[in-house]
Amino acid sequence: MQETERDEAETPSHERSTEPPQVIVVDKTLKALGIGTFLIILVVALYFGRDFLLPVVLAFLFALVLGPVVRSLARRGVPEWATAILLVVILSAIISSALYSLSGPVSQWIEDAPRIGREVQDRIAMLRRPVDAVVDASQQVEQLAESEDPEAQRVVLSEPGLISRAASGAPEVAAQIGVTLILLLFLLSSGDMFYEKLVKSLPTLSDKKRGLRIARTVERDVSRYLFTISLINVGLGAAVAAGMFAIGMPNPVLWGVLAALLNFIPYLGALLGVVLVGLVALVSFDAIGVALLAPLIYLACTTVEGQLVTPLVIGRRLEMNPIVIFLAIAFWGWLWGIVGALIAVPLLVILKVFADHVEGLGGLGEFLAGRDVPQAQEDEESKPAESS
Repeated sequence: MQETERDEAETPSHERSTEPPQVIVVDKTLKALGIGTFLIILVVALYFGRDFLLPVVLAFLFALVLGPVVRSLARRGVPEWATAILLVVILSAIISSALYSLSGPVSQWIEDAPRIGREVQDRIAMLRRPVDAVVDASQQVEQLAESEDPEAQRVVLSEPGLISRAASGAPEVAAQIGVTLILLLFLLSSGDMFYEKLVKSLPTLSDKKRGLRIARTVERDVSRYLFTISLINVGLGAAVAAGMFAIGMPNPVLWGVLAALLNFIPYLGALLGVVLVGLVALVSFDAIGVALLAPLIYLACTTVEGQLVTPLVIGRRLEMNPIVIFLAIAFWGWLWGIVGALIAVPLLVILKVFADHVEGLGGLGEFLAGRDVPQAQEDEESKPAESS
């Protein structure tokens, strides 16, 4: 027994086996595996449940935008259900009129897409002359290869056109819009029911106060951002439509609506809009100089909005990490298509505001934020928001 104790005493400290660190490493590994498994299951559920989840997410986003209107009128004695019905009816009328008025030009553009493509190719033929030589050589080689086997037949499978595919998917889109509007009606008419349930579900009085404060702060900041950015995008669409009308661009209202929607996608939306306007302008105007006016007007409007209007109105408190924005747009676009790309940034802003106000998620909020803002500048920017 004494020899055993003597051997343990003579053993260096770095050679002694310590079990607790191994247990800690195993616990961290299991925790990481659990988080990874949960994220994979969540992505799979979002992908396969998009037909159900997309209308739900849209309804909640609309509720955040229109919720302050319902609450403001409720303080003046207007019933919440009456305001909710009025807002949903107005929103339904806007969506219906927009779809009806824009369906004609959009379908016409889809039908004329091959012709527009040929005309665009003709306009930029001077830039493609070196490439055309290579294409002609490859076509000659292909013709020689086909002539060696005259009995071979080429089978061409005709695919349904874009219009027929859009028509087949119209009932599904209409059903999703209907679910969104109905759920929005219930959310707006419910009023403060969410806060009442939150207060009842928390155990202690301090938890109730803290949870209610966090919930109201998150809703106020997110609703203010979404409402403000929606108004800014509407103004941008009006400016683009007026510019397109001034130079005689076909369907200026359509370009205004497209600009307002694409502006919900930072960076990529403005670039895509400039490219689309430039391509259509090339086939709509005879002179190249006049055709270049359309994308220049679009670029000028988006530049003024992105560099002056939005930073001045919203400030830098909700400025986001551009890398995270790009990844969010790519992720939600892959999950839910063009609608997912449109709502990617609003969802990211919701996550950031929530992380900034919940204890323990400060690191996530800092990662999602843009460049650091000096404290004095941040306080100065927050004064108008608090006074409002």
